[in-house]
Amino acid sequence: MKRRFNTTGPCRPDLHYMIPAESRLPEAPGLVEQMGYFVVHAPRQTGKTTALRAVAERLTASGRHAAVLFSCEEGSAAGDDYGSAQRAVLRELTRAAQIALPPELQPPPFSLEGDEGLLSAALTAWARTCPRPLALIFDEIDSLRGQGLLSVLRQLRAGFPSRPEHFPASIILCGLRDVRDYKAASGGDPGRLGTASPFNIKLESLRLGDFSDEELRALYAQHTEDTGQVFVDAALSRAFELTAGQPWLVNALGREIVEKMAVPPSEPITRAHVEQAKEHLILARATHLDSLVSKLAEPRVRRVLEPLLAGTYEGGGDTYDDDASYVRDLGLVAQGKPLRVANPIYREVIARVLSSSAEERIDAPPERFRLPDGRLAFRRLLRAFAAFWHEHGEVLASGMPYPEVAPQLVLMAFLQRAVNGGGFIDREYGVGRGRIDLLVRFPYHKPDGSRAVQRRAIELKVWRKGQKDPLREGLVQLDDYLSRLRQRRGTLVIFDARGRLARTAPRFSEATTPRGRRVALLRL
Repeated sequence: MKRRFNTTGPCRPDLHYMIPAESRLPEAPGLVEQMGYFVVHAPRQTGKTTALRAVAERLTASGRHAAVLFSCEEGSAAGDDYGSAQRAVLRELTRAAQIALPPELQPPPFSLEGDEGLLSAALTAWARTCPRPLALIFDEIDSLRGQGLLSVLRQLRAGFPSRPEHFPASIILCGLRDVRDYKAASGGDPGRLGTASPFNIKLESLRLGDFSDEELRALYAQHTEDTGQVFVDAALSRAFELTAGQPWLVNALGREIVEKMAVPPSEPITRAHVEQAKEHLILARATHLDSLVSKLAEPRVRRVLEPLLAGTYEGGGDTYDDDASYVRDLGLVAQGKPLRVANPIYREVIARVLSSSAEERIDAPPERFRLPDGRLAFRRLLRAFAAFWHEHGEVLASGMPYPEVAPQLVLMAFLQRAVNGGGFIDREYGVGRGRIDLLVRFPYHKPDGSRAVQRRAIELKVWRKGQKDPLREGLVQLDDYLSRLRQRRGTLVIFDARGRLARTAPRFSEATTPRGRRVALLRL
């Protein structure tokens, strides 16, 4: 059976293109050798289960441990019924051990009677009878909830001093979030655990990273080795730029191109194919993307993303730090600083989802904004938006899920409808600088038949009550943006939010940046 790009479940080397799983968690075997209890966390569909399954197989094959990976997901429905949660975990552990281990290493029959201390008693009995130290990997640990999660964590902590003769030598907790956030999962009140941490015996907290540019190229090269179909260098560079190495996105782009778009193996895969695949993924809103955007309404997520999209996020304070860490764990924003959305595909998905209610009400047929030569009639488009905003802006903005960034989202929705099916919008959010930068890219054909791309840069600013006119700052920032894009002209849009939105007639004028670039200025 030929290999393929995998977007569902753990990878298998005989069925899927994959980066060697062990190389993604090189520290894990050493921590197990130290009898460590530790955490592995990463956003959904980044390869956690695949990597940890390889770690477990390697540990057992070494002859030094009996290692098993098993899922806690079945116990999620138990909630505060900690007895049911423990029984679900033990049933899945038994099933996984019977598959992964030879008979002499498998656990004795576990008792499932009663509610108190079931997990602790079962693991103690197994550790005493197993001829090797146990290394157990609790996958999807944070799918447990309430008292069910609390009970499991407390029993693991209580058994820790008895290892390895009377309790597992090493425990790995694997989930979406770092251990500090298990407190919230136990019921939303960190005080319910009675300690600063529900797992204060952890040795390390490892985060499974995204693919590097080299790993993305190595993954796509496996397709080339199997089929002879080449990804040109520009396609590889664009794929990494769009995904920032997020493993599901990397595989989903590859699958979209070679399976759904069915680019013939005789043809090289180009940057244009990658762009088209990206659009298909965004429009299709696959399960992975839907699971992310479903989080946008959560208060913790909104407190980070709303000012981040508006360009006003500055952070600071425990609440901000905890919320930012949570949103990082979800994978919506990147690791490190400054805070930023994780990759361009997520940026676009988030903006489209948040602006979808406005886009549904916009009557802006794309053909209305096409010039005879196929280019985008950009000035006509801006004037049409200005009229639309003056008439409908206040009503639309009042219904947006993120009010602080509502004007910008309405403009992005209008642009998206106008370029739909023909062009692209790249988005950048200026953290702490009160700005959103947009680049509209619109492919067309020159009279000689050659292909070209029209590019128009827009900077969005909002003038809020108590602030000074952002014109001067906006011109400086747009100057920098145009310099990076190597563009001579741009557009600065300033929304006046000092009172009621869209209360005054739009005003068009011209301005000049400090470096002498001409700017079309639109005040709304």
